Amino acid sequence: MNLYAERARNVRRTWALIIVFALVVVAIGYAISGYYGNPAILVIAGAIAIATNFYAYWASDKLVLSLNKARPARREEFFDFYTVTENMAIAAGLPKPKLYVIDDPAPNAFATGRDEQHAVVCATTGLLAMMTRPELEGVVAHELSHVKNRDILLMTVAVVLAGSVALAANIFLRASFWGGGGRDNRDNGNALFAVLAIVAIILAPLAAQLIELAISRRREYLADESGALLTRYPEGLASALEKIGEWREPMRSANLATAHLFIGDPFGKSGGGAGWIERLFSTHPPIQERIKRLLATA
Repeated sequence: MNLYAERARNVRRTWALIIVFALVVVAIGYAISGYYGNPAILVIAGAIAIATNFYAYWASDKLVLSLNKARPARREEFFDFYTVTENMAIAAGLPKPKLYVIDDPAPNAFATGRDEQHAVVCATTGLLAMMTRPELEGVVAHELSHVKNRDILLMTVAVVLAGSVALAANIFLRASFWGGGGRDNRDNGNALFAVLAIVAIILAPLAAQLIELAISRRREYLADESGALLTRYPEGLASALEKIGEWREPMRSANLATAHLFIGDPFGKSGGGAGWIERLFSTHPPIQERIKRLLATA
């Protein structure tokens, strides 16, 4: 299967996962509203989800940059970063994104924004100091591929939905702990809703996290291949990934909320020796597997 067919299949799979996410949120709201005998809970949960997604669409880039303590990159200070991004954006047929940097010795980078006209590419100062120009071209091409494939918006939606699931579960747990759920409901034998709600609050956050991670890992492979196609030099990105994988110290601003956006695991765990359980809960596919795939296309 060629790259363009794989890209189309990944987009379909991702939207399918997003739909599953939405159904999980609705199912939790239905179970909780049934348990409490109050249909308004389902309406409120839907309204909160819509409002949260609306905010994420318009302000996700600002939130991500703030969480990672990023600052605007000045052209005179990061000249290679600017020129490489300008060249790669022209090659990809994209507007030049805004550029930001994170003052951190760990080599890493990510892209964010809601569309091609509002994209941001951010790199750590450690990455910019460590990479050769061909390696930097590979990294930037990888991030621009995320922009072109609309990966950033989709992964942001997944994060918001996962957060909504966890929030709903937390609210239900707290309400139950403090004696929530009307006595009439329980006395009327509404045990089915109670069971559904309990199962939902236990399994839904885990399922949401696994779906979010699966989206991230799948799209990293696709962005690697798209970036290699853009530069016509997969060895550059492979070499950059090798340097990123050799760095084992976590980033100073690493956090779980945005870890999946980075090209490498910001917690310094993206090597190639992970077992299947670690891979299942990892935000990134193994570096060595990514390098192997890139070199196979060289």
